[in-house]
Amino acid sequence: MEDTELISKVVHGDQRAFLALYDRYSSRVYTLALRMMRDQMLAEEVVQDTFLKLWSRAGQYLTERGPLLIWLLTIARRTALDRLRLESRRPALSDGNDPEFVWELTPEPESTSEEARWHGLYLAVRSLPMEQRNVIELAYYQGMSQSEIAETLALPLGTVKTRLRAGVNRLREQWLEAEND
Repeated sequence: MEDTELISKVVHGDQRAFLALYDRYSSRVYTLALRMMRDQMLAEEVVQDTFLKLWSRAGQYLTERGPLLIWLLTIARRTALDRLRLESRRPALSDGNDPEFVWELTPEPESTSEEARWHGLYLAVRSLPMEQRNVIELAYYQGMSQSEIAETLALPLGTVKTRLRAGVNRLREQWLEAEND
C-alpha cells in the first residue's frame, strides 16, 4: 500500500495502517535519532515520540510538500533537538569515525530506492572535507545556529557561513548527480 493510502487510514484511526508505517520507517527514524542522541535509550524514546506525533497529527501531513519519510525525519529531528535542549546537553563533535555503528543498523541500500537515497546522503556527507562536514553536522544534527557554530569552533562567523554554504552546495551537486545516474 502507498504511503498516502496508509496515512489517510491513520487519520481515521486505523491501527494496522499505523503499524505498517512504523514497520516501513522506524529503522530510518531510529538511525537519525541515534546519530543525534548518541544513546540507544534516548534514541528509542525519540522514535516513540515521533510515531506518537504521527498518530496524533497524521492529518497535518500534506502530500504536495514531499514524501512522508521526509516529514517523519523532520519530526524526528525536531523531537531529538527538543530532547537535547531539555537535557541541556550537546553530543560531542564528530571525529568522522563515530557514526559507522549507526549505519550498520540501516537496511541494505539496495533494498529500495528510498533506502539507497538515504544511505547515499550519508555517504555524501562523509565525503565532504572535514571543515564542511563539521559545520553541517553541528547545524543539522545538533541544531546550532551559525553564531553558535562559530563560537564552538572558534571561527569567524563569515568562515562558518562560507563552509556551510560550500558544503550544502557540494551535497546538492552530488545529490543531483546521483539522481541523473
